[in-house]
Amino acid sequence: MEAVWEQVKANLKKRMAPQAYHLWIDPVRCNGVENGRMILTCVNAFSKKRIQENYHDLIRSEVNQLTGKPCELCLELIPKATHWRKPETGEEKRPIQLGLPQMNVRVHSGRYLRRDFTFDQFVVGENSDFAFSASLSFASCKNNRQSALLLMSKTGMGKSHLSQAIGHHVLSEFPDDQVYYITAEDFTNELVSAFRHGSLDRFKNKYRTGCDVLILEDIHYLSGKERTQIELAHMLDMLNESGKTVICSSCYLPGDIPKLNNELRSRLQSGLISGIDPPDFNTRVRILKKKAFARRTGIPKEVVEYLATELTEDVRQLESGLMGVLTRSSLMSEPVDMALAENVVKIIGHRRKQVTVDVIKKLVAKEYRVTVNELVSKSRQQRIVKPRQIAMYLARIHTDSPLQAIGRSFNRYHATVLYAVGMVEKAIKQEHAIKKQVEILNKKIGSGVF
Repeated sequence: MEAVWEQVKANLKKRMAPQAYHLWIDPVRCNGVENGRMILTCVNAFSKKRIQENYHDLIRSEVNQLTGKPCELCLELIPKATHWRKPETGEEKRPIQLGLPQMNVRVHSGRYLRRDFTFDQFVVGENSDFAFSASLSFASCKNNRQSALLLMSKTGMGKSHLSQAIGHHVLSEFPDDQVYYITAEDFTNELVSAFRHGSLDRFKNKYRTGCDVLILEDIHYLSGKERTQIELAHMLDMLNESGKTVICSSCYLPGDIPKLNNELRSRLQSGLISGIDPPDFNTRVRILKKKAFARRTGIPKEVVEYLATELTEDVRQLESGLMGVLTRSSLMSEPVDMALAENVVKIIGHRRKQVTVDVIKKLVAKEYRVTVNELVSKSRQQRIVKPRQIAMYLARIHTDSPLQAIGRSFNRYHATVLYAVGMVEKAIKQEHAIKKQVEILNKKIGSGVF
């Protein structure tokens, strides 16, 4: 029956989208036939439910056609013990990583995993259904033919949550595996330190021989860092050839990241790319309810729906609104009602529809004493370039306009906008004057003082 199942998979691979096939069908194994039923084993309960709801009839049709007789399907879970990876012959057994209850988990290298960033704490909606499914599949299946996943979204949409959830799941299901969770900025700093101290071989060996799952956040930070890009591209090749798993996150698609060399861009694009969109109203309501439940506090339905209606930017803004309501209620001994919610929203929630790219251009031009025509001109004078980049940065974070639209508004390409955003983000970290200027502009935009 194993041969029949392999032929069924070959037929399904031709009929299904490649991503769907690799996520759901390829990991399934045939465990024989009992009483006219084909026993299929799935890697986890979520996968079983997904196959049952979406692919059961399709699989059964293919099986019946190949065998020439009716055959029922029985979906089961792989026994948990079989998930654990056994050391290869001659391989030295490595220390098991154990998670501590009620504490953030420190993985083998890099940063801590937040204890609440797990799959069961992630609220799945239409905006994130595929990203969640892909993340769970990569975390659960040891033999996934696609070894790289790129989670892409704007800041605050949940890509860090899913990235860390993968780390938590691997630590739970495959305790022998080594998980590295690190930001692209920290990765770069490690590489620079290795160069300075002559320990490059040790740096390479740590990732190439001691890493089973690499979780690399904010890959767009590598824009313009040529030496880091080269080293990372080589490392990704090695990890892929060794059957390791790589999870990356980014605010932009690989093709939209400026100053990214072709080798690294190609490797990032070769994996599975899954975007996360802003949550819709119903998903925002469920997020607020789950956050309130986690804090063991009740919140009236009308307040939840009001916050979900007004705070539409991202999940972080929703959390900020909820925490603002609960904290103010606790500190001021005020009831959680609509009046309190409205006061909180006035503080943290500016209305994006009032903020346009043109409004931002006029505000920045006035602040820096230049004209709007100079901002959109071809001038490369420093007194024009810096305000122009700041205006592009503010347009990116305060409006829903895509990169292409912002670029057209400044007579530039979208890659120029992305480069400007990166330059301003870097300047905010390194230059106090720029940080202060951007804070002032953000405050004016947030308060509606244009």
